[in-house]
Amino acid sequence: MNLNVSIIQSELHWENVGQNLEMFAQKIDEISKPTDIIVLPEMFNTGFSMDSEKLAETMSGKTVAWMKAQANKADSVITGSLIVEEEGAFYNRLIWAVPNGEIQVYDKRHLFRMAGEHNYFSAGEKRLIVNYKGWRICPLICYDLRFPVWSRNTSKNDSPAYDCLIYVANWPAVRKQPWSKLLEARAIENQCYVVGVNRVGEDGKRITYTGNSVVVNPKGDVISNIAENTNTSESVDLFLSELNDFREKFPVSMDGDEFTL
Repeated sequence: MNLNVSIIQSELHWENVGQNLEMFAQKIDEISKPTDIIVLPEMFNTGFSMDSEKLAETMSGKTVAWMKAQANKADSVITGSLIVEEEGAFYNRLIWAVPNGEIQVYDKRHLFRMAGEHNYFSAGEKRLIVNYKGWRICPLICYDLRFPVWSRNTSKNDSPAYDCLIYVANWPAVRKQPWSKLLEARAIENQCYVVGVNRVGEDGKRITYTGNSVVVNPKGDVISNIAENTNTSESVDLFLSELNDFREKFPVSMDGDEFTL
């Protein structure tokens, strides 16, 4: 079964939820063909801000409601992260919103201490693996990319746990080379598709971002690559039959080391 994924690479309006939601609504409307999943950057409604107390929303807040509405309108999953407050704690939370109004969530596990993220947010404790249209999908957030154990693609019976990794990010231009190389590495070592969506432009801290949003196939080949510093979207088809055929002919997971996290 094929899966069409649309990635949106965009500048973000610093700490301005209304402007960002209006902008992304237009960008989603401009996707010209039917698609199964639309991926937005990390903290797409505010930019990568540490002002969690000012910007946090609840799960019944404006942005989650917007994501549900957009998913229904586009007949597509909408996913991206935002700042969420829950029981007095703040999370960099990825929302997975499906067209029927249901949602699932993943809280960022690895908090970017070089920006002080660990001082303002609580870390997540478990991965999310979504079953959608015959695919198993594991969405993660930005700095998670640097930690291969967290994304390791095995289950208890040594079979792959997922078919596709998604990373939503605010990954600065100064480290664009590790971003690109690590996305390819995760695809190769986990025998899966990898989708990486990053923002462009300059944020309120004068940090610049070049995007370099990509889709990588299980062999590590880049099959979609949005040009640097461009505000645009791109849609790409992923092929489950090709993935399964590759895994069957080259069953790396059968020889993996056993350990638990």
